[in-house]
Amino acid sequence: MNRSSLKSTLLTGPASGPIGQARRELLRSIEIRILALGLVLTLLTVVTVSIGWLVNPELAGRFAAMTGLNLTVGRAAGMSFGYASGLDSPSVITSSVLVETIQVLVIYPLFVLSWKSLLDTRRMQWLFVKMQRSAEAGQPRVARYGMIGLFAFVFLPFWMTGPVVGSVIGFLIGLKARHNLPVVLAATYAAVVIWAVFFERLNEWFAAYGRYGAFCLVLAGAVVALALRVAWGRKQGHAPDRPEGNLNGG
Repeated sequence: MNRSSLKSTLLTGPASGPIGQARRELLRSIEIRILALGLVLTLLTVVTVSIGWLVNPELAGRFAAMTGLNLTVGRAAGMSFGYASGLDSPSVITSSVLVETIQVLVIYPLFVLSWKSLLDTRRMQWLFVKMQRSAEAGQPRVARYGMIGLFAFVFLPFWMTGPVVGSVIGFLIGLKARHNLPVVLAATYAAVVIWAVFFERLNEWFAAYGRYGAFCLVLAGAVVALALRVAWGRKQGHAPDRPEGNLNGG
């Protein structure tokens, strides 16, 4: 094989095979652009908090704690802590909207790309299996009403009806990303505003019991709900999470 033919093989051979085809499909997918946007927002958020930490460590710490609670415990804990720590409504709403938007823009495309076997996400398999199970449980109710059902699912404050699970349900019932994500995010933003009003009032009602009275109540409720959920899962005899469906060849 001469040099020119070798060069041609190196340039065109892999691209014409299964790996090259999968790479082209990945780069053309809308999910990879959604993921890129989510990662950019994540980076900007980290940079902003880091700069804030240098300028006003106490204020940056409040936002960091609220974000951490939103990610680990949920919207209720994050927002109630925000009010308890002295943040005003615009700050609490903006922070919650940003965190939940990033969650959707990062986790949703990763789930879809994993489902399509375009991305290897085996290290996140446990999370995707859990999300798939939650989404499949709510899918029949949502599928009957389409986008209206999806909006209601994300908006209503029940366990495991958040935007990430909602976006997965939208995908499972066949909604394209350009229809799925606007509905999910619109419902999320509407819910955040209503929750903000509720927790602001709740914080005022419990102010007599201490600055963090409302937050402690919400946190206790979250712990009880988690304990009940774990107990129910054991009673039902749920098997340990394992790959299912079409998640990376499951």
